[in-house]
Amino acid sequence: MIRTYTINKGQKPTNEQLQEVIEAKKKPIVFDEDSPELSPAMYKALKSSVMQRNRKKNA
Repeated sequence: MIRTYTINKGQKPTNEQLQEVIEAKKKPIVFDEDSPELSPAMYKALKSSVMQRNRKKNA
């Protein structure tokens, strides 16, 4: 199950939300046809695009 939360700047997550993150961290990553494992080249491209997006957001 996917849960989406919006946390505004300065707002702290609830203890329940923190516990969900801690529990999710313990579970293994499961790849499938909808979300395949990225190759090193694809991972590098994704990381680069995220960095560019973040630079534009912070500018």
